[in-house]
Amino acid sequence: MFTQFFYTLKAYKIPVTLTEWLALLKAMEQGFAGNSLVTFYYLARAVLVKSENFYDQYDLAFRDFFSGLEVPEELFDELLKWLSEETLKLHRDAVDLSALPQHDWETLQKMFEERLREQKERHDGGGRWIGTGGTSPFGHGGVHPGGIRVGGESGNLSAMQIATARKFRQYRKDVTLDVRQMKVALKKLRHLRRTGNRLELDIDESIDKTCRNAGEIELIFHPERKNDVKLLLLMDAGGSMLPYARLVNRLFSAANSVNHFKTFRYYYFHNCIYDYLNAGMQFGERVSTAHLLKNLNSSYKVIIVGDASMAPYELFMENGIIDYYERNETAGIDWLRRIADHFRHIVWLNPNPPRYWQHPTVSAIADIFPMFQLSLDGLDEAMKELTRKFH
Repeated sequence: MFTQFFYTLKAYKIPVTLTEWLALLKAMEQGFAGNSLVTFYYLARAVLVKSENFYDQYDLAFRDFFSGLEVPEELFDELLKWLSEETLKLHRDAVDLSALPQHDWETLQKMFEERLREQKERHDGGGRWIGTGGTSPFGHGGVHPGGIRVGGESGNLSAMQIATARKFRQYRKDVTLDVRQMKVALKKLRHLRRTGNRLELDIDESIDKTCRNAGEIELIFHPERKNDVKLLLLMDAGGSMLPYARLVNRLFSAANSVNHFKTFRYYYFHNCIYDYLNAGMQFGERVSTAHLLKNLNSSYKVIIVGDASMAPYELFMENGIIDYYERNETAGIDWLRRIADHFRHIVWLNPNPPRYWQHPTVSAIADIFPMFQLSLDGLDEAMKELTRKFH
């Protein structure tokens, strides 16, 4: 009966899988949600939402799905008028809640719509109609463990109130990236392969083989799984990138502390990549770009970070390098094309939002490399691009 809720979550871009959905249905079947919408709210969030980054979207989806009662406007106005008058209130202690009938949400919704069509007058203290006090599941001022409040003030937190409050806006994925978030994203580049002479026990396969041997123990060993990913990080430093220095530094710290890469190399440039790259932000030790392309094979995964914004001559002309003491015999745009032709897996991360990408040099570079914003969403998409299979 909650199938549409699954599609509502999907519509709000919450990555819910069928396995998680079936787990929720099983939990509900075993009574973990009880008959409380509040309990269901927390149960569904715990089972279906993988990260707090999606809590706000979950609240929006929950509110969208569970507040969609369509009622005749004129009748609803009249009901609210009745309910806004002096009301009867009933204390919870005066009622045995366990004796009240329990209804699932779909049944409650149908019952509420029926009451709206049938009710012709105000009711107080009853157990059926929309009114005040009493034990009816509809109205306010009364008591019922799983009803729909109409008008009045809530005496207890409800799931709709929780969802409407939107307490988790700050958890959305457009927040400033921190090192931990970057590390989680970069770990998606891992590609584990069984290599080397060191063996490890495969417990699952050993158990399976032993069972097939009617209990005669047989241990299965395989070479240990190692990550064979090699990462090259190229970062723009100085100039227009100064406001993003801390952000880029976080990315470097994350990449440097993720110890799963087989090889990690990093170099710096200013505005564009020319004949040389720098081994440090101070631009002291240099390495030839041609030498780098010659010695690094095409299997490296490459991340270039920069705003891609510069004077057009810096990108398109020979000797367009902005440094007064430097010369470049090859135009920057040509070096970028060579890099794109050499490496099979490469992305460009731009700290500026896409609305600023209409600049001539940004557009030209985006035509060469897949460009993503340096945000959590953008980083996730970039990692998907880097792990995409090429034929």
